[in-house]
Amino acid sequence: MKSVRTGTVKSKIKRGDQVVFIAGREYNRFDSAGKRQPFRGRVIAVDARTGKVKVEGAMLMKRHRKPVPQLNQQGGIIEQEAWVDISNVALIDPETGKPTRVRFEERDGEKVRIAKSGKEIPLPDVFGKKETKADREEKAKSEE
Repeated sequence: MKSVRTGTVKSKIKRGDQVVFIAGREYNRFDSAGKRQPFRGRVIAVDARTGKVKVEGAMLMKRHRKPVPQLNQQGGIIEQEAWVDISNVALIDPETGKPTRVRFEERDGEKVRIAKSGKEIPLPDVFGKKETKADREEKAKSEE
């Protein structure tokens, strides 16, 4: 049985990031000319505890589902994305468009993700604008 980690687990890949496959089934996709084109897609879910991600349109599996009339749920064969190990995908460098590793740096008092090329990888705008600690403190002072 696998042991489950406890506590906070952080991942360098966030929901909404553009990633490319660097290993596995989706790495060996071929285009019409016969050249290997690893699949590129957007991350739709991240499970940092197990180290897995779901990529939009990748690793599609068919699931047979029975209809549940009480919940107004239709039955049939449903295609959905499967979980992929986080080591099989890499973030795309904003400058070169190639797979890259990520490091963290502190710039202007904020922790940001940096690609190998030195370019900052912006946080995806999936959640909207995140309120920083400094903004919350300013708001609290102005309310007093």
